[in-house]
Amino acid sequence: MTSCHGPESSGSGASDGDRSTGTVALIGSPNAGKTSVFNGLTGLRLKTGNYPGVTVARTVGRVRIPGRGDAESTVIELEDLPGAYSLDPISPDEQVVADLLSGSLAAAPRPDAALVIADSTTLRRSLALVAETLNLGIPVAVVLTMTDEMATRGGTVDVTALSDALGVPVRAVIGTRKSSLEPVRELLADPSAWSRPPVPPQPEPGPERDDWVASVMRLSGYRAPDEHARTVLIDRLLLHPLLGSLVFLAVMFGFFQIVFTVAAPVQGWIEEFFAWLGGIVADHVSTPILADFLSTALIGGVGGVLTFVPQIVLMFLLIALMENVGYMSRAAFLTDRVMSRAGLEGRAFVAMLSSFACAVPGIMATRTIPSSRDRIATAVTAPLMTCSARIPVYVLLIGMLVPSDERFGPVQAQGAVMFALYFLGGSSAMLAAAVFKKTRSLRSGLLPFYMEMPPYRTPSPKSVLLMMWDSTRMFLRKVGKIILLTSIVLWLLLSLPAHSAQAEKVKSDTVASQLAQGATVDEAQASGDTAARSYVMENSFAASIGRFVEPVFEPLGFDWRIDIGILGSFAAREVVVSTLGQIAAADNPDDPSAALSAMTYTDGPHQGEKLFSAPTIVAMLLFFVYALQCMSTIGALRRETNSWKWPAIAWSYMFVLAWVAGFAGYQITAAITG
Repeated sequence: MTSCHGPESSGSGASDGDRSTGTVALIGSPNAGKTSVFNGLTGLRLKTGNYPGVTVARTVGRVRIPGRGDAESTVIELEDLPGAYSLDPISPDEQVVADLLSGSLAAAPRPDAALVIADSTTLRRSLALVAETLNLGIPVAVVLTMTDEMATRGGTVDVTALSDALGVPVRAVIGTRKSSLEPVRELLADPSAWSRPPVPPQPEPGPERDDWVASVMRLSGYRAPDEHARTVLIDRLLLHPLLGSLVFLAVMFGFFQIVFTVAAPVQGWIEEFFAWLGGIVADHVSTPILADFLSTALIGGVGGVLTFVPQIVLMFLLIALMENVGYMSRAAFLTDRVMSRAGLEGRAFVAMLSSFACAVPGIMATRTIPSSRDRIATAVTAPLMTCSARIPVYVLLIGMLVPSDERFGPVQAQGAVMFALYFLGGSSAMLAAAVFKKTRSLRSGLLPFYMEMPPYRTPSPKSVLLMMWDSTRMFLRKVGKIILLTSIVLWLLLSLPAHSAQAEKVKSDTVASQLAQGATVDEAQASGDTAARSYVMENSFAASIGRFVEPVFEPLGFDWRIDIGILGSFAAREVVVSTLGQIAAADNPDDPSAALSAMTYTDGPHQGEKLFSAPTIVAMLLFFVYALQCMSTIGALRRETNSWKWPAIAWSYMFVLAWVAGFAGYQITAAITG
């Protein structure tokens, strides 16, 4: 479970007194149930990082094995290797697996034993990986997964006979049932005692290995399970070239309808909570600077971003459901034809789909693509896919552009606009990939595309919720680090220089004017405070920076306040919401949303006109569709391509696309709306 923005570590859950007995590598093909076994054995006690010299994620957990009687407990380091169909590598992930198991990966010790995870419903294919592993010269054991599904579908295998045929220990488990993993835990107590075959099988593909596989299948009494009837029936629809594509579009469209309609009430509660916090600060914090920091930087800035957590959580939940049900591999199959027209293959879609959560894991997922040229073409276009960081920006701007009660017949208009933005980002990524693949440096032929389609399964609620929480936690960590730090820096830039004397004069003049117009003392004081804060902001360092870059963004309808948000968003996209939240909170602490909608240009030819007009909002939306505004993404591109050339190219072409699209959107919308 890797972080979106870097490696993390967590406690092992084992005491210092436990005796360590070595490292066991967990090997298996994708969708074999390897992660369920790993999580069940380690209890999610793991640490993550990278293998030395490469960027492939490394996940290590600790398995505590209680001692018998008075014997002390033992601890096994369980290393969850990337999914691999074979030890004959065709991708960076598989290369790391092969190098680590052969002991040729520098600075990473070879494991003491290997635990091969084999899907019992596809045992014949899994035995090829078992044959290769048996030739490594280290103790090997096999764990059979999906045994409950195999029995349901009429398949059989004699586990004891299979163990005798292989010459190594074999244990059958149901990965989602923790109790079934206890025999595996006991097996891990002493890998050196595992039995070994007298003569290992032929590791290379060919008649000799095929004969060995056939004999193992026969001796173990293996009977292949019947076809998964429900899967066959559903796939007739979902894999149909036309109907399947229509279903895919309908699923994604409904996806964004749910994100807007279901999350709206919870978002309202969070807004009310932060409004209540703002009232607490106003009533109980008497120090002006501290009160301004709490209400503007924290509540207005960070709180403004946290308001959109419900939409993000819901999106991660829906993605986790689709992945655990088995729909994601079908989506990759359906898009393979489209990807091939862009010069890529279906594995590139998996990487791009991962970018829905965050472009960083999407770029990291390109490691499964065999062709280095395809990996680069996918990596430099994956950031165009709409990641979760764009959601706060989209929800904020769409909320100001489209009324919440607006509908296109039965369809909620805000959700339809969100779907259109996601579709635009995805189709633009395809077009950009096609252009890159036509360049001389990235032109290459298509390799055969192979992807296993697991049967449809009822997802485990725990697995779905864990996946959702992992992604949400990444976002919250980003808020707690990058966005909090950026919000504090922006608050300082918006508050300095203080112009104390001038601000006090503005305040006293405003109070006097309000009192003369019949306002109460409290109302006059509140207006004076707001006027003073606005004066300081208009003459702050941030305003100077914003006005300096204003000529670049003025054709898009942006003023210095939006420009500051845009500049800050190149660290993280959500910063624009934080920046506008701070400015709005300073203008109207009681109702920042109303203050944002009511903002006007403070100078220039549009002075006094509404700032967030339809043309400006459309320009901002299109700018955020295309711009590469995430330092973590740029860092991931640098690591994966091992060069600053491709990150520089990606940032440059996306900025140009963003500016041109924003300008075109502003002009067209202005012409339509008059």
